[in-house]
Amino acid sequence: MKVIELSNVTKKYNGRVAVNNFSFTAESGKIYGFLGPNGAGKTTTIRMIMGIIEPDSGSINVFGEKLSEESKKRIGYIPEERGLYRKYRVSDILLYFGRLKGLSLEDARKNTEIWLDKVGLKDRANSKIEELSKGMQQNVQLVVSLINNPDLVILDEPFMGLDPINTRNMKEIIYSLKKSGKTIIFSTHQMNEAERLCDHIFLINKGTKLIDGSLEEIKKKYSKNFVSVEFRNKIIKLEDIDIIQNVYYEGNKAEIELRKNTNYNDLLEVLLHRGDITKYEISESSLESIFVEVVTNGV
Repeated sequence: MKVIELSNVTKKYNGRVAVNNFSFTAESGKIYGFLGPNGAGKTTTIRMIMGIIEPDSGSINVFGEKLSEESKKRIGYIPEERGLYRKYRVSDILLYFGRLKGLSLEDARKNTEIWLDKVGLKDRANSKIEELSKGMQQNVQLVVSLINNPDLVILDEPFMGLDPINTRNMKEIIYSLKKSGKTIIFSTHQMNEAERLCDHIFLINKGTKLIDGSLEEIKKKYSKNFVSVEFRNKIIKLEDIDIIQNVYYEGNKAEIELRKNTNYNDLLEVLLHRGDITKYEISESSLESIFVEVVTNGV
């Protein structure tokens, strides 16, 4: 099922293009990553999906129709700029938002208790927001977005301000949402988290979509062939080997970028004649290196 469908969406601010002719679809039961440098258009796109701002042109359908007040209740949203009532108690805030999203008082209380337990804040239900750490406040914001069991969850920089333990808990929750058939969209600058979590990646730069594909497809298309080699003794220069594109040295170690369609075994055979190898490790480009390459060079 197509949960979100954007078709040729454009948004400008004072003549500056924030989002340029952007199209994409998102299906149920998958995790989508919105990646891009600051000012790329990620948050603008998310706000248009949420109906916070309107596109100048193009169309946006959510759950197969134009966004309505009823369909908004099926969406959970954590904005990049967090906003909680600092003087109010955690439980009061969650009950308020639960009722606002259509839950009965009984269901709002039940869901508040369940979710506070999941994020480790059950003992802070009566604390005021201002008494919580930033990480705890982030978890409360997460519960606000999930308290009514939404079908679509949109998270704008969800890992911002979280320590390693809360980051791990956040990832576990995201995985559980996917397992239950929810659609998750999140924007992030943390490429390592996107690489671990996402089924599908959108890379945006200057409002334009540069990459749209599964992680496997992206790696296959953009990844370069790398081999990490460690010699027992000092490395003899390797630039004269014709199957090598580039070499990066660090002591008795070398990071080797191979030419396209090169056999790793051919390289190993040549290197065995250059020195005593103690380590030979094949690796592919990380999502971060692909991101930098595409944004910098537009490849």
